[in-house]
Amino acid sequence: MTALLLLLGIAVAGSVVPAPVVSLGPGPTVNTLDVYQGKQVVSADGLPTYPTSGHLNMTTVGVTDGMTAFQAMGLWFSGDHQLAPRYTLYPPNLSSEEVSSANKQEFDSSVANAEAAALTYLRLPTRVTVGALTADSPSSGVLAEGDRIVAVAGRPVSSVPMLLEILKGARPGTPLALRTQRGDDPVREVSVTPSAYPGDPARAFLGITPATAPADGDRLSITLGDVGGPSAGLMFTLALVDKLTPGELTGGRFIAGTGTITPEGTVGPISGIRFKMLKASEVGAQTFLVPADNCAEAASEVPDGLQLARVGTVTDAVTALDTIRAGGTPRGCS
Repeated sequence: MTALLLLLGIAVAGSVVPAPVVSLGPGPTVNTLDVYQGKQVVSADGLPTYPTSGHLNMTTVGVTDGMTAFQAMGLWFSGDHQLAPRYTLYPPNLSSEEVSSANKQEFDSSVANAEAAALTYLRLPTRVTVGALTADSPSSGVLAEGDRIVAVAGRPVSSVPMLLEILKGARPGTPLALRTQRGDDPVREVSVTPSAYPGDPARAFLGITPATAPADGDRLSITLGDVGGPSAGLMFTLALVDKLTPGELTGGRFIAGTGTITPEGTVGPISGIRFKMLKASEVGAQTFLVPADNCAEAASEVPDGLQLARVGTVTDAVTALDTIRAGGTPRGCS
């Protein structure tokens, strides 16, 4: 009787008590050339755009939280999910809202970098703007999203890397002079007093995500609902390049991929490459663009029939697509 009660207790606990793990697996995938939740994912207002076809799908890792032990075991036994300690994604010292805010900030930075990378690749004239503004930050009430940043500390600003280099000299608590422009208003002088960056008291925090915009006031837009994180940067960049240039990058093919992006166009590694490839293969992708630093991992777990293309820069990615469109084989991960 005691053993039976013990087994019953274990069964009840396994079916109702939350497990201290999360499950990672294939997540949603979205065609960046298409519409998502009623809005065009990537658009350009005021600039010449051209027809596109096919798919340039960004891919994600799905996270399942709040599982019981039995549910976690079921996903693990399925073979296409992986369990990880919950604290690796949801640190105990951060609230769910803070985690969501951090993910959104990463996404906003990814969007800003993608726009900069596309404009840099296309060699279009640019200006630096406030792409996103953190609520209740030192810049709140002084700057607004869309404001152009003309100069900082008396030094002209013409690119995001230049702005970031200037801000390295800023100090928490010391007012920083900026020249900004809102819309068609005259350029104005403002002052922002940085606070200390969370976790780094010597680093100045303004609470803005700088963005690169077309120089003539035209506007690029990237919208993707509540998707967070930085790993869609490459695919956003390619979608912008495709829409802003004649011809079609995909040639009507189904291309998927992943990778972070810098304003200069360098593709960075991501996590969860296996899950992203699985989802891409499941929905019919023919080729998957893989960050160079993820190639070894990807090559060891690539789904049958999915062609891999190794990319380290935006130029690499465009070259790979040109090669595929011409009937050739792009540089792979083997």
